[in-house]
Amino acid sequence: MALALGLLGLAGCGEHAPSAIAAAQADRPAAPAGVPAEAAAPARYDGYGDMRFGMDERAFARAWGGELKGAPSPGSSCHYKTPAWAASPPALAFLFEHGRFVRYDVRTVRETAPGGGRIGMDAARLHALYGAAATEQPHKYLAGARMLRVAAPQGAGVLVFELGADGNATVTAWRVGVPPQIDYVEGCG
Repeated sequence: MALALGLLGLAGCGEHAPSAIAAAQADRPAAPAGVPAEAAAPARYDGYGDMRFGMDERAFARAWGGELKGAPSPGSSCHYKTPAWAASPPALAFLFEHGRFVRYDVRTVRETAPGGGRIGMDAARLHALYGAAATEQPHKYLAGARMLRVAAPQGAGVLVFELGADGNATVTAWRVGVPPQIDYVEGCG
Protein backbone atom coordinates (compact mmCIF):
# COMPACT_ATOMS: atom_id res chain seq x y z
CA MET A 1 0.00 0.00 0.00
CA ALA A 2 2.72 2.48 0.95
CA LEU A 3 4.48 1.79 -2.34
CA ALA A 4 1.36 2.61 -4.33
CA LEU A 5 1.14 5.98 -2.61
CA GLY A 6 4.20 7.39 -4.33
CA LEU A 7 4.75 5.57 -7.59
CA LEU A 8 2.68 7.73 -9.88
CA GLY A 9 4.22 10.87 -8.49
CA LEU A 10 7.59 9.40 -9.36
CA ALA A 11 6.59 8.13 -12.79
CA GLY A 12 5.57 11.55 -14.03
CA CYS A 13 2.88 9.93 -16.17
CA GLY A 14 0.62 7.07 -15.19
CA GLU A 15 0.92 5.09 -18.41
CA HIS A 16 4.43 3.98 -17.39
CA ALA A 17 3.53 2.77 -13.90
CA PRO A 18 2.28 -0.77 -13.21
CA SER A 19 -1.43 -0.81 -14.10
CA ALA A 20 -2.62 -1.80 -10.62
CA ILE A 21 -0.80 1.15 -9.12
CA ALA A 22 -1.93 3.50 -11.89
CA ALA A 23 -5.52 2.56 -11.18
CA ALA A 24 -5.05 3.06 -7.44
CA GLN A 25 -4.33 6.78 -7.59
CA ALA A 26 -3.27 9.74 -9.68
CA ASP A 27 -1.49 11.67 -6.92
CA ARG A 28 -0.33 10.93 -3.39
CA PRO A 29 -3.25 11.50 -1.00
CA ALA A 30 -3.02 13.70 2.05
CA ALA A 31 -1.89 11.99 5.24
CA PRO A 32 -4.62 11.03 7.71
CA ALA A 33 -5.49 13.60 10.39
CA GLY A 34 -2.80 13.78 13.06
CA VAL A 35 -0.19 11.97 10.94
CA PRO A 36 2.73 13.97 9.49
CA ALA A 37 2.61 14.16 5.67
CA GLU A 38 5.95 12.37 5.34
CA ALA A 39 4.51 9.35 7.19
CA ALA A 40 2.21 8.70 4.20
CA ALA A 41 5.14 8.83 1.77
CA PRO A 42 6.97 5.67 0.69
CA ALA A 43 10.40 7.19 1.47
CA ARG A 44 11.61 5.88 4.83
CA TYR A 45 14.87 5.79 6.77
CA ASP A 46 14.77 1.97 6.82
CA GLY A 47 13.76 1.40 3.20
CA TYR A 48 11.22 2.44 0.61
CA GLY A 49 7.53 1.57 0.94
CA ASP A 50 7.30 -2.13 1.76
CA MET A 51 10.93 -2.76 0.79
CA ARG A 52 13.36 -2.74 3.71
CA PHE A 53 17.13 -2.48 3.68
CA GLY A 54 18.72 -5.91 3.83
CA MET A 55 16.02 -7.64 1.75
CA ASP A 56 17.32 -9.96 -0.93
CA GLU A 57 16.42 -9.19 -4.55
CA ARG A 58 13.68 -11.82 -4.76
CA ALA A 59 11.86 -10.51 -1.65
CA PHE A 60 12.33 -6.94 -2.92
CA ALA A 61 10.77 -7.83 -6.30
CA ARG A 62 7.77 -9.45 -4.59
CA ALA A 63 7.26 -6.40 -2.37
CA TRP A 64 7.65 -4.03 -5.35
CA GLY A 65 5.06 -5.90 -7.39
CA GLY A 66 5.93 -4.22 -10.70
CA GLU A 67 8.52 -4.61 -13.41
CA LEU A 68 12.10 -3.66 -12.58
CA LYS A 69 15.05 -3.36 -14.92
CA GLY A 70 18.74 -3.68 -14.15
CA ALA A 71 21.14 -6.51 -13.38
CA PRO A 72 24.72 -6.73 -12.17
CA SER A 73 27.53 -6.61 -14.70
CA PRO A 74 29.63 -9.76 -14.89
CA GLY A 75 31.97 -9.83 -11.88
CA SER A 76 30.21 -6.94 -10.12
CA SER A 77 28.64 -7.23 -6.69
CA CYS A 78 26.81 -3.88 -6.97
CA HIS A 79 24.05 -2.72 -9.30
CA TYR A 80 20.94 -0.57 -9.57
CA LYS A 81 17.41 -1.64 -10.37
CA THR A 82 14.92 0.90 -11.63
CA PRO A 83 11.19 0.81 -12.25
CA ALA A 84 10.44 -0.17 -15.87
CA TRP A 85 8.86 3.27 -16.44
CA ALA A 86 12.00 5.15 -15.31
CA ALA A 87 13.65 7.45 -17.82
CA SER A 88 17.38 8.05 -17.86
CA PRO A 89 18.60 9.30 -15.49
CA PRO A 90 15.95 7.66 -13.38
CA ALA A 91 13.81 9.60 -10.92
CA LEU A 92 14.09 6.61 -8.59
CA ALA A 93 16.77 3.91 -8.43
CA PHE A 94 17.38 1.08 -5.96
CA LEU A 95 20.95 0.01 -5.13
CA PHE A 96 21.78 -3.62 -4.40
CA GLU A 97 25.11 -4.92 -3.19
CA HIS A 98 25.86 -8.62 -2.72
CA GLY A 99 22.21 -9.31 -3.58
CA ARG A 100 20.78 -7.09 -0.81
CA PHE A 101 18.81 -3.83 -0.99
CA VAL A 102 21.01 -1.16 0.63
CA ARG A 103 20.04 2.26 -0.76
CA TYR A 104 17.69 4.25 -2.99
CA ASP A 105 18.41 7.43 -4.94
CA VAL A 106 15.83 10.11 -5.78
CA ARG A 107 16.03 12.77 -8.50
CA THR A 108 12.49 14.12 -8.70
CA VAL A 109 10.64 17.00 -7.06
CA ARG A 110 7.58 14.80 -6.68
CA GLU A 111 9.07 12.74 -3.85
CA THR A 112 9.52 13.78 -0.22
CA ALA A 113 12.44 12.55 1.88
CA PRO A 114 11.93 11.22 5.40
CA GLY A 115 11.49 14.28 7.62
CA GLY A 116 10.13 16.50 4.82
CA GLY A 117 13.15 17.47 2.69
CA ARG A 118 12.69 17.88 -1.07
CA ILE A 119 14.61 18.68 -4.22
CA GLY A 120 14.76 22.45 -4.66
CA MET A 121 14.89 23.27 -0.94
CA ASP A 122 17.76 25.45 0.23
CA ALA A 123 20.24 24.58 2.96
CA ALA A 124 18.60 26.91 5.50
CA ARG A 125 15.23 25.16 5.12
CA LEU A 126 16.89 21.72 5.48
CA HIS A 127 18.66 22.84 8.66
CA ALA A 128 15.33 24.09 10.01
CA LEU A 129 13.72 20.70 9.29
CA TYR A 130 16.52 18.45 10.55
CA GLY A 131 18.21 20.62 13.19
CA ALA A 132 21.33 19.28 14.90
CA ALA A 133 20.89 15.89 13.18
CA ALA A 134 22.05 17.50 9.91
CA THR A 135 25.77 17.87 9.26
CA GLU A 136 27.34 19.42 6.16
CA GLN A 137 30.49 18.51 4.29
CA PRO A 138 31.97 19.50 0.93
CA HIS A 139 30.95 17.45 -2.10
CA LYS A 140 33.66 15.00 -3.11
CA TYR A 141 33.78 16.13 -6.76
CA LEU A 142 31.87 19.39 -7.32
CA ALA A 143 33.63 22.56 -6.22
CA GLY A 144 31.30 24.69 -4.09
CA ALA A 145 28.69 21.94 -3.78
CA ARG A 146 27.89 20.36 -0.41
CA MET A 147 26.41 17.23 1.09
CA LEU A 148 24.03 17.37 4.04
CA ARG A 149 23.89 14.11 6.02
CA VAL A 150 21.07 13.21 8.42
CA ALA A 151 21.20 10.11 10.61
CA ALA A 152 17.84 8.43 11.24
CA PRO A 153 16.34 9.25 14.63
CA GLN A 154 16.15 5.53 15.42
CA GLY A 155 19.50 4.68 13.78
CA ALA A 156 17.83 2.71 10.96
CA GLY A 157 19.57 4.46 8.06
CA VAL A 158 21.09 7.67 6.75
CA LEU A 159 19.66 10.40 4.50
CA VAL A 160 22.04 12.41 2.29
CA PHE A 161 21.07 15.54 0.37
CA GLU A 162 23.25 16.84 -2.46
CA LEU A 163 23.30 20.65 -2.52
CA GLY A 164 24.37 22.25 -5.78
CA ALA A 165 26.99 24.93 -6.22
CA ASP A 166 24.40 27.22 -7.81
CA GLY A 167 24.82 30.05 -5.33
CA ASN A 168 21.56 29.13 -3.61
CA ALA A 169 22.79 25.74 -2.41
CA THR A 170 19.54 23.98 -3.28
CA VAL A 171 18.96 20.23 -3.18
CA THR A 172 19.62 18.58 -6.54
CA ALA A 173 19.23 14.93 -5.41
CA TRP A 174 18.92 12.87 -2.26
CA ARG A 175 19.38 9.28 -1.18
CA VAL A 176 18.69 7.03 1.79
CA GLY A 177 20.63 3.94 2.72
CA VAL A 178 22.90 2.13 5.10
CA PRO A 179 26.67 2.52 5.57
CA PRO A 180 28.93 2.09 3.75
CA GLN A 181 26.77 2.19 0.58
CA ILE A 182 25.06 5.48 1.50
CA ASP A 183 28.45 7.16 1.12
CA TYR A 184 29.22 5.80 -2.37
CA VAL A 185 29.26 9.12 -4.23
CA GLU A 186 29.56 7.29 -7.56
CA GLY A 187 26.68 4.91 -6.82
CA CYS A 188 28.21 1.55 -7.61
CA GLY A 189 31.50 3.21 -8.65
